[in-house]
Amino acid sequence: MGRPLRADAERTVRAIVEAAEQVLSRDPGASMEQIGDAAGVARTTVHRRFTSRQALIDALAISAKQQLAEAVEESRPDTSPPLVALYRVTANVLKTKNAWKYTLGSHAEDTSAAADIWDQINARTLDLMSRAQREGLLDPSADLQWTRQVYYALMSEALQRPPGPDGVDTDTLAELVVDTLLYGAGKRTA
Repeated sequence: MGRPLRADAERTVRAIVEAAEQVLSRDPGASMEQIGDAAGVARTTVHRRFTSRQALIDALAISAKQQLAEAVEESRPDTSPPLVALYRVTANVLKTKNAWKYTLGSHAEDTSAAADIWDQINARTLDLMSRAQREGLLDPSADLQWTRQVYYALMSEALQRPPGPDGVDTDTLAELVVDTLLYGAGKRTA
């Protein structure tokens, strides 16, 4: 493992990663020079921090998945009531996924570090669903692996909805996702 970066170098890396997400979401074929321009740094600085385009893509994947993991943890999934935690996790994840559309929408192979973070997210989501099942929010016979897969699909589909006049309202989308997960589209009885 290398030495930790100085604060200014860390800011530069963060600026490059954030710029890369924005630039690549508009133009997946954008050059390292275009990414550097958007980050306010020279192409040589981008190449000094990321030895290749793939190294930059890998850093994007790790950063995006780390932010997803933080979004889950910020929701306090272990201590909030399960329904509250599910709404909070959903809203936080939708906000993060909306900010990282290029990276999180990419079907590229993850590095082992990004894959490890994704495994942690999957485990935390399954833990929350297990807790929701134990506390009666989910049917006792529900297949939680399948439920998690459907939950992820609902979030992906929610982000495909055309934004309203004020942009993407992740709280409304979170409510839609959780309500659909818990109640489906069937007629509700009082």
